[in-house]
Amino acid sequence: MTRYCVDPDRNELTAAWGTSEGDLATCIATVPAGTAAAALLRLARALTQLSEAAWHTYTHPASAADSLEPNSEGWRREPERQAFSEVTKAITQPNLPQTGSMIVSYSPLIESAHQVGRALHTLDNPDLTKAVLAETAIELAAVESAELGNLTGRAQQAVLLSREDASPVQVAAANRLLEQDPFGPEALFSDVDPTAASVAAAHWLAAAAEVAADASGQNPTAVLLEADDIEALPHETPTLVLELLDSGASPREAVTALVRHAMHVADGLLPDPADLREQLDDFEETLAEYTGADEPDIEDVALRLTPLDPKRPARDLLEDLLAGIHGCWLLHSEYDELDNDEDETENDDEEREAEAHQHHSRARFAQLVRAAAARNHDRLI
Repeated sequence: MTRYCVDPDRNELTAAWGTSEGDLATCIATVPAGTAAAALLRLARALTQLSEAAWHTYTHPASAADSLEPNSEGWRREPERQAFSEVTKAITQPNLPQTGSMIVSYSPLIESAHQVGRALHTLDNPDLTKAVLAETAIELAAVESAELGNLTGRAQQAVLLSREDASPVQVAAANRLLEQDPFGPEALFSDVDPTAASVAAAHWLAAAAEVAADASGQNPTAVLLEADDIEALPHETPTLVLELLDSGASPREAVTALVRHAMHVADGLLPDPADLREQLDDFEETLAEYTGADEPDIEDVALRLTPLDPKRPARDLLEDLLAGIHGCWLLHSEYDELDNDEDETENDDEEREAEAHQHHSRARFAQLVRAAAARNHDRLI
């Protein structure tokens, strides 16, 4: 989201937002010296809350909810996104206190807009109001742009957010990047929504696991466990994704389910109590086998509620999936017999020879993975 701040030395209202490379900032308006600092700070806070509410409709779209039936989560999300068209009116005609009471909107977005309007009403500066209305339009347009899969301009901040759904446009963009480099180019983190990038990466991980399995004789769902013996890897999450794909889930279904679960945990919710109960039972059984105790003490043992970092689940998942692809290459390179004639070099420098061998191995692996991904392209979504 965009954060709004007050520069007391310059008497400026500023906006700042994150990108993959760092934060950007711009001046929204300059106010006359002597402007009430408290009222200006209230305006900055309200604008920040407005941005947070607007981007929440992006990260928690109605399309990701299980149902749109009345009183369902999807049913509640739809009007919040539709309320974008009401923001300008709420800012220019805010609910003001009357006879000791004030109307408060149930919508976080609209109520934030009313708060912006009340702060502007107190400041009574037409130029500032005009600048804030223009800024609000830019912010809402950025959310709309991100929804369409266009992450340019202010919409760049979407690359730092986790979203419960994946834009087909962004999935296609991520897939093109992985076609260029199956190990995951930097642009995958800087130019693409991380949930959509993870969907594409899951598809390419499945292709990489197929190639590694063909070389090693392992089951595709077990290749990362063996690769972990070669080099320490965050193998648990990509293995879980491979198991979900093997059970019939699409890359989109597997990724969005994991990301959504972690986002719910971050919101303080327990998404699946029955699954947690089963997980606790299995955990106690494992601990009992390990300790030899009939009733092991689990009070001092932590149990993760989600395999992902709840503060950044989509980006964490993307990093793990790419690490999984790297692990598949490690295993493939252990078993694959390269053509000795192609691998020969007249260079006596062992280090350079090793680098050339590694480069050839990665290129060969990438070629095989591209072929596997192309064969299974219809499974991408």
